[in-house]
Amino acid sequence: MSSADRTEQSRHTPVAIFDTTLRDGEQAAGVCFSLADKVEIAARLDALRVDVIEAGFPGASPAELEAVGRVATEVKNASVCALARAHLRDVDAAWSAVRHARAPRIHVFLSSSEVHLGHQLHKSRAQVEEMATACVARARHYTPDVEFSPMDATRSEPEFLATLVRAALAAGARTINIPDTVGCAHPDQVGALLLDLQTRVPELEDAVLSFHGQNDLGLATANALAAVRAGARQVEVTINGIGERAGNTSLEEFVMVMRMHGAALGACTRIDATGIYALSQLVEERSGLAVSANKPIVGRNAFRHASGIHQDGVLKRRETYECLDPREIGHPVGSEIVLGKLSGRHGFAARVRALGIQLDGHMLDQAFARFQRVADEKREVQDVDLRRICGNGESWPGPGI
Repeated sequence: MSSADRTEQSRHTPVAIFDTTLRDGEQAAGVCFSLADKVEIAARLDALRVDVIEAGFPGASPAELEAVGRVATEVKNASVCALARAHLRDVDAAWSAVRHARAPRIHVFLSSSEVHLGHQLHKSRAQVEEMATACVARARHYTPDVEFSPMDATRSEPEFLATLVRAALAAGARTINIPDTVGCAHPDQVGALLLDLQTRVPELEDAVLSFHGQNDLGLATANALAAVRAGARQVEVTINGIGERAGNTSLEEFVMVMRMHGAALGACTRIDATGIYALSQLVEERSGLAVSANKPIVGRNAFRHASGIHQDGVLKRRETYECLDPREIGHPVGSEIVLGKLSGRHGFAARVRALGIQLDGHMLDQAFARFQRVADEKREVQDVDLRRICGNGESWPGPGI
């Protein structure tokens, strides 16, 4: 980050990045991080300057407790967080796992919506409030850094949500995270919910308000921005947006949107974006979940240009058709011209020159005509094709190459 960027960011309120790749990300169907995977990913998250790393759910199994414990001892800078249901034994397991972290956090969660209380927990509101109070207090006994999440908050009755949040704050929680657990909310709802909650619970002024978005409707990033606009100062994310069902708010999307629009929100993050691309590749490999080619920021096609009009513009000035510089995320290739049937003469000539082939005038005209015939039958014309196309014409076999 340049000194100018640091000066600009210092004028804005920081939004903490709480990364839950190792916990909610691992809840994506088919994902199973090994202990070594968790340690390596956590180290890279730490290097990215993530504020909080949620390392896992120690109450789930002895192996998970061990893995979270290893992450807690290995991470040098970020806070390390362990998730716990509102059961005392879960809270105890969470503390056992993170107690040796430089900055340990316990994250207690408990359902707050009527559908969850009535059909999953089979508990009354009074019982849920009592559970939340007891478990947050237990966590606060271990560490001053306690987070509480009323699960399914966006579908909860507003007054009971406020009651539960007030009880958690009184018991010692210092971060209140509002989850859109089933990804059903839209940005206006999220903003209104957070503003209403702060009005009902003025004690939130002394706590950190957080947002956790699921991406079931494809609105997780937009909802996170709405939350920041409404006063959230922590956002929960995962690398590549992996997680339960359709996943979570994507770290790379949220961070880069904040770099572009954070000034308008009066907010910023501390993330070193140059490590994003490499970390995305690592998580793709270790999770086994392929990143879609058209995924924003880190997808294979994010900075590749196939249209002749776009190629012409990018070759003249990158900003004509890119809102982000790929170097900002540590992209190893950067802007790329992809030759195909929609490519124009300018893109073709530039790619040929990059291969060290000198063509001009009539020779370039002939080569471009041959290229167009090949491109009509191929999704992408590769460099090896171009070398043959740009030969003397005698060895060129025609469109069947």
